[in-house]
Amino acid sequence: MHCHWLHRNSSNTGCILFMAGWGMDPAPFAGLSLPGHDLLMVYGYTDPEPPPLTLLAGYRQRRLLAWSMGVWAAACLLRPPPSFFTSCTALAGTLQPIHDRCGIPVSAFEAILATLDQKAADAFYRSMFDDPDQARRFFANRPHRSAADLRTELAWLKAACLGQGPGPDIFDQRIITSRDRIFPARNQKRSWRQAATGMRKWPHFPFYREDFWPGILGEDPVDTL
Repeated sequence: MHCHWLHRNSSNTGCILFMAGWGMDPAPFAGLSLPGHDLLMVYGYTDPEPPPLTLLAGYRQRRLLAWSMGVWAAACLLRPPPSFFTSCTALAGTLQPIHDRCGIPVSAFEAILATLDQKAADAFYRSMFDDPDQARRFFANRPHRSAADLRTELAWLKAACLGQGPGPDIFDQRIITSRDRIFPARNQKRSWRQAATGMRKWPHFPFYREDFWPGILGEDPVDTL
């Protein structure tokens, strides 16, 4: 597991801990920022060691943003003290990420793992988007990860998710992405059951959208499926 500061400024009083999804590194997120906040990214899940929360200790406001497989990783690996985070947001992921009804369908996950090469990785990345311009922007800043590296991470996630089971629900905001082709929206909805959720008409990767931060911060009206 790796930690990388996407943005860090001594004048900022807030910090976002961004638990990214599988197959990522800092390259696609270089432009992601929120005024007044530093941004610490966690990626590359190949061990059970949580990111050190001491890195966030000096901030007045701390937000957790967990995306995709990072939702399960945050739930299972983080052990924050009560009220440590100002807010905890789950985005486009679930507490059972490999599951026919509550996550990525098992057959789809197994197919990715069985055929994973650079071509398959590119197909996966492409399926995260519904806007060609945003997809092109991603591929111009694609993760610098080899197919072997991606396969190692995916195999570790499979073993950890199936071995440990569902993570605890540590989130106070859960955002369902209704145009998601990775985590089907109906499975996201089933996973959270009666927990309070919001729905956005977003694909799996919404970070380049103009309405991303307003949607995350609850400044835009909630969508419906």
